[in-house]
Amino acid sequence: MTIERLRTDILILGSGGAGLFAALHAQRAGQDLDITLATKGLLGKCGCTRMVQGGYNVALNPGDSVERHFMDTIEGGKWLPNQELAWTLVSKAVERVRELENEIGCFFDRNPDGTLHGKAFAGQTFDRTVHKGDLTGIEIINRLMEQVWARPGVRKLEEHRALALIPSRDGTAIAGVLFVDIRKGTFRFVEARAVLLATGGGPTMYRYHTPSGDKSMDGIAMALRAGLPLRDMEMVQFHPTGLLAGPETRMTGTVLEEGLRGAGGHLLNGDMHRFMGDYDPKLERATRDVVSRGIYAEMKAGRTSPNGGVYIKMSHLGPKDVAKKFKGMVDRCRDCGFDLAGGLVEVVPTAHYFMGGLVCNADTSTAMPGLFVAGEDASGMHGANRLGGNGVANSTVFGGIAGDMMPAWLVRNPGHRTVNEEVLQAEVDRAQHPFRKKPGDLNTLREKLLDLMWEDVGVTRDEAGLDRALTGLENIEAELLSTGIPDGDKAFNLTWHDWLNLRSQCETSRVIALAAKQRRNSRGAHFRTDYPEPGDLATSCFTMVRQTADGLKITDEPVRFTHVKPGETLLGVKDAAE
Repeated sequence: MTIERLRTDILILGSGGAGLFAALHAQRAGQDLDITLATKGLLGKCGCTRMVQGGYNVALNPGDSVERHFMDTIEGGKWLPNQELAWTLVSKAVERVRELENEIGCFFDRNPDGTLHGKAFAGQTFDRTVHKGDLTGIEIINRLMEQVWARPGVRKLEEHRALALIPSRDGTAIAGVLFVDIRKGTFRFVEARAVLLATGGGPTMYRYHTPSGDKSMDGIAMALRAGLPLRDMEMVQFHPTGLLAGPETRMTGTVLEEGLRGAGGHLLNGDMHRFMGDYDPKLERATRDVVSRGIYAEMKAGRTSPNGGVYIKMSHLGPKDVAKKFKGMVDRCRDCGFDLAGGLVEVVPTAHYFMGGLVCNADTSTAMPGLFVAGEDASGMHGANRLGGNGVANSTVFGGIAGDMMPAWLVRNPGHRTVNEEVLQAEVDRAQHPFRKKPGDLNTLREKLLDLMWEDVGVTRDEAGLDRALTGLENIEAELLSTGIPDGDKAFNLTWHDWLNLRSQCETSRVIALAAKQRRNSRGAHFRTDYPEPGDLATSCFTMVRQTADGLKITDEPVRFTHVKPGETLLGVKDAAE
């Protein structure tokens, strides 16, 4: 099949908060650069940033401090974060939220005195989550899109699925990215001097999950195949309160945001007992991992709601106030037959965010020269647990940094690189694999994967379950590779993309299970029932995985405590807390 060719200076994969900020900052560099923004869906209509309900963590209040936000992030991440990345996140968030307001045009909720309102989010020692009601992501993405559409110098490739990172012929740098144009079903290679990987994570291989349907861990799977190092791959965050509306609706798994519990919402089991006091003295305001495990324990004990989860109750806070503060969620629940303001809503832990991903530096550069990474494809900022409100801050902070760094890198590294044509052709052949096999039942395979990951690599884990998962994943992938699809029109061939989604999900699921087996302690989102203790914080290690010619290689690497060590705190935290 013919491969269409396109040349650009900067190629950005993804149109969430990271990708859009990168495009704006790169365009601002003023070097007359050719910038191309490619996305799997439609600009402004796909991805996870748009789905953000809660808000944006930033230390703006005089009673708060960047140091305090940093300590919350490190302690919430169970001392596994890369502290340089975490510090960059919390310090740059102050600058970025001002940029969102004053340059991008976002309107956030304010206090009567005109200052930005910060609401309560779990796991934080200060109410610092800036928001636009419970529709913060829509506000941010809509305003960013207005800015991007107003800049004709940014080329837009919509409905282009990235298939592979293609190296230079000598293997020393990236040369470009192979795509399939979903609308035409044809292959397109975009040769680029610099590439930003910002496709988003999206752990959609779990029975209950929140990310949009276009997410299938493609970016991380591409990085893995390119031989790049991945870290914290066992760290899958489950949001405690995913809507549980039954198997007949895709609304099941959709997040009911953390602000509900931060505002004083109660979790009740099927016996109408407020159970979080049985698990943590912080009750519903404990971190996401703790609350998810509490709910999961109630489910395993059989104390469930009719659909197999638990209830969240808000009516004691006043139905009118709840309807005003959380209008988006009240409307969403009503659409599914629930009364959030005045009644009970069924919820279940739902796979929400992926803390693992590609290893990077604070300037977003990676081990492959010319390749940068931002957003959920990157790792190290959150460690074992992401605080609610740190996600959209992460995307916009590091997306902007990438947009600043790539033009500067191009000045020092001029010219395009010669493409490794053998790798390019091999990736085209790989993508066409299912057309050479007898058609089969992809949906049954997907259902197997959803159940396997939920049961054996989910909220809690143990050795036997992880071994069972690794065997099951090997069987599912083998069956997938022997399952084909009809060799017909490739334009908008959604069955083909379902197949490609499953392959990316299988590849990353295996790494998640291997990393989970490697970590024989319990930290944050990773909980081993056979190794329930966190281990020695002072000798903390993170997992590192990379694909080699001999298969997956997994190692433990020591955490570097560059700002603060376990048992210490930063100057400024005490003063801020008083």
